Amino acid sequence: MARKNSRNTRGRIISAAWKLFYEQGYDDTTVEDIVFESETSKGSFYHYFDGKDSLMGTLAYVFDEKYEELERSEALAAAEDAVDKLILLNHELYVMIESSISIDLLTRLLSTQLLARGEKHLLDRDRVYFKLLRQIIRTGQEKGQLRRDLSVNEIVKAFALWERAQLYDWCLCSGEYSLVSYAARTTPMFLESYRGGHETGEKIF
Repeated sequence: MARKNSRNTRGRIISAAWKLFYEQGYDDTTVEDIVFESETSKGSFYHYFDGKDSLMGTLAYVFDEKYEELERSEALAAAEDAVDKLILLNHELYVMIESSISIDLLTRLLSTQLLARGEKHLLDRDRVYFKLLRQIIRTGQEKGQLRRDLSVNEIVKAFALWERAQLYDWCLCSGEYSLVSYAARTTPMFLESYRGGHETGEKIF
């Protein structure tokens, strides 16, 4: 129970921080604002974070909260095809990003991941994101919906790489196009080559 409460407290701080970053900007958001919004305390805040800058590396946590929500959703359960499930995950995350994540903050996060010498949060294989992808892809292969000449991890890597490429390009272009609309056109085409029946015997990676 203590671990769950600890996770909830940290999660409330992170969720409140990113909500405020989007609504009033990173520079105009104070630790006091975050503490008030999260209904925690300064002691709790500094127990988990050294300061506001420490929250920059937590966007992956916000993404994973969305994936946990999607994992329980009726929409994901109703999608019987693995490719359709992956398209749904891609679409719903990008809708969330466009509607509630500042592109400047997303750019900062991606920049920190490029420069980080140690932990790279987006690549953490224990994230909900990667666990959910492995589950969907493994089941898809078992049902013959996805090609079997590639391992689960190879397809996971390819899909995660595809999504990171989309996010980096969107940031590089300063959000001059709709991420949601562009992905809706291109992600299905990308995933089509991973459907069952496209086996070539050649390794992509």
